[in-house]
Amino acid sequence: MSSDDFAVRVQGLSKCYEIYASPRDRLKQFMLPRVRRAVGRPPAQYFQEFWALRDVSFDVLRGETVGIIGKNGSGKSTLLQMICGTLSPTAGSVQTRGRVAALLELGSGFNPEFTGRENVHMNASVLGLAPQEIEARLDDILAFADIGQFIDQPVKTYSSGMVVRLAFAVQSQIEPDILIVDEALSVGDAKFQAKCFDRLKKLKERGTSILLVTHSSEQIVTHCSRAVLLNDGGLLEIGEPRRIVNRYLDLLFGRERKPAAPVDGALQPQPEEQALATGHPLSRTEDRFGTHPGYNAHEYRWGDGSARILDFLLMADGEPYPATIDTGQQLVLAVSVQFAAHLVRPILGVTIKTKEGVTVYGVNSETLQVDAFEALGQAGSVIVPELRFRCRLAPGDYFVSLGLASRQGADVVPHDRRYDAIHLHVSPDERFHGLVDLEAELRVS
Repeated sequence: MSSDDFAVRVQGLSKCYEIYASPRDRLKQFMLPRVRRAVGRPPAQYFQEFWALRDVSFDVLRGETVGIIGKNGSGKSTLLQMICGTLSPTAGSVQTRGRVAALLELGSGFNPEFTGRENVHMNASVLGLAPQEIEARLDDILAFADIGQFIDQPVKTYSSGMVVRLAFAVQSQIEPDILIVDEALSVGDAKFQAKCFDRLKKLKERGTSILLVTHSSEQIVTHCSRAVLLNDGGLLEIGEPRRIVNRYLDLLFGRERKPAAPVDGALQPQPEEQALATGHPLSRTEDRFGTHPGYNAHEYRWGDGSARILDFLLMADGEPYPATIDTGQQLVLAVSVQFAAHLVRPILGVTIKTKEGVTVYGVNSETLQVDAFEALGQAGSVIVPELRFRCRLAPGDYFVSLGLASRQGADVVPHDRRYDAIHLHVSPDERFHGLVDLEAELRVS
């Protein structure tokens, strides 16, 4: 697929808003620059510039699903409004090819005084459908929305979930060339979301290009072929969804925090290695994480450095660093953690994800109510926590992420997070299919 086979092309897109301190300044800006120019003086500016979006460029190819992710205020909604044509850019251009359908805000384009049925006809007409086409698709639209007798009630009586059901039903059933969804699906229940994503999959298969804005990192890695990361109005990165999501989490949890100052000077002397009860040593002074089988060199690591995860040991039924793991084996995961500064109630977390980035299992020292962690975190100390669990995973490839953090008030401060750091390969097993082995029993009486 060539770069010229695009559905959406964004080039140098920027949007600047004029922020006035008072209505008086707005009046001054309207009148005084003209007067000053008339008398030969340079015009003054009575507002502050706020760039909601600055110099953003990317393409969306035909049939491609692109996720747009970023913190609140990063410019996501502004970008989508300019792609839809409901907002004019300050600079740059947007090209779209084909019919564009969008879900930007709940109820946008709906008249609250009209019934749902009347709004369906009105919205579909705006999107370019002839009356005959609307009637031909009306049953499918109403069946998808599934709001029953409320279809003939005014939209102002609808719940937010009913509004988004009807809006998505209209936009998706007309089979647009470009579909834009801005956080709307987060309102629906799980059953409706599943139906929506099934519909998005079918639209993608027929060639519809989809722009999906969501704060759900798993929706990005599951449904998108590429992802765009926005931050402070600028395009930070575009590429493979898992990498973009990891960088988004980096921004979200504050990688730019400065390392905490070590307490009581240098680290206390530690023995070079300490053997576990299993008989296998872990480093207590050097980072040897990457020297073991199973280490993923493409891990994504970040944190403020107040503590470091130095080493790990993975065992399956007593076998260290196994090349493959069988479903049902007992696993032991041990790590060595070095504290460079005093931390109050450190939190150790472990997450297992599929290779597509879907979380299968996640746990930490707080959810497991490990009271011993409250007394840990002394500057210069090293601890070796051990996690034991039975592997119930289906055959396939998985990645283990580790994280060490602590709380500062309401904030969780990351000290060392090693995303996708350990690779697990679970051997084929024909007894079941899916993600996990639930050890079901079937009996006939």
